[in-house]
Amino acid sequence: MFKSKRVNMSQVKLESVLEKLIVLTSERDSGSLELALAQALFGLSNVQNLTIHSAGNINRVKHMLANGEKLPDQETISPDIVDALSQCLETANTKSILHLGKQFTIFPLKSSKQRPIAVVLVEQSSKTEENEIIIQILKIYHNFLSLMTENERDALTGLLNRKTFDLKINNIITEQQVKNSDDKAESTYLAIFDIDHFKRVNDTYGHLIGDEVLILFASLMEKNFRDIDLLFRFGGEEFIGLFRCTNSVKMQDTLDRFRQTVEAYTFPQIGRVTVSCGFTQIEEFDLASNILDRADIALYHAKNHGRNQVCQHESLVALGLLAEEDTSGGEIELF
Repeated sequence: MFKSKRVNMSQVKLESVLEKLIVLTSERDSGSLELALAQALFGLSNVQNLTIHSAGNINRVKHMLANGEKLPDQETISPDIVDALSQCLETANTKSILHLGKQFTIFPLKSSKQRPIAVVLVEQSSKTEENEIIIQILKIYHNFLSLMTENERDALTGLLNRKTFDLKINNIITEQQVKNSDDKAESTYLAIFDIDHFKRVNDTYGHLIGDEVLILFASLMEKNFRDIDLLFRFGGEEFIGLFRCTNSVKMQDTLDRFRQTVEAYTFPQIGRVTVSCGFTQIEEFDLASNILDRADIALYHAKNHGRNQVCQHESLVALGLLAEEDTSGGEIELF
């Protein structure tokens, strides 16, 4: 940790930094908050690069520039930097190192349980008196991110909540509309997961055990899907995922693998639990309500035809399998 020093305010352009901190604390989306952090740090004279590294994969990074652009993930990181990142995750303490003549400040981002979930890496051309200000800005970012995360997450499972879903799905629909042909190598899909016979679990074992099943199910989702996949608890035993995938066949395989993982998992005191899933592809100029309806119809079909299976709305339509009762909006008891 650097000794506290009086900093030349004109040198660090304090007014500019404060203005950008105001912007940072006005953000309500974690992605936009990252860019606001980058812009605040690039207001300092010698900051050259900013990356955020996931605790689950040190080599997965987000590159950000002062103008708000993101660069592709880099393929390799210096072993010395990887070691320093790992030490920061282990100790949950800020680190500063010199590497190849450059100064690196490494700052841990902690969960509500004070467990590091990511680290911020700030690269500077040299060590200066601005380092203390960089650390203070990172502390502000961390505190505000913590508040934002609490607002975005479901209190029981830790997954994203219904309110956050409404924001994310509308952002994705907007992105679909502005994509060019090169961006469309991957499609976006929405999947609804519903734990089979969950009402029976609550009635038989009680709501505390039911809550434990929900927590463990959410944990299985986080372990089996990618960091870039958006996972939500939508309410009760219903969960939603937003995924990018090259085609519907691979999406079906991915969801089926998760379904099999749930089926093979032993839930304490319960034993075997299964899940049904319905999914659909998100199209240009789609409406959130229509997307949810299609996935829900596919889920209803899975529930009404044996449970413990994954159904895609578009495939059901193509095969002529959506009978009138499948689209009736839930006139029979499913759960």
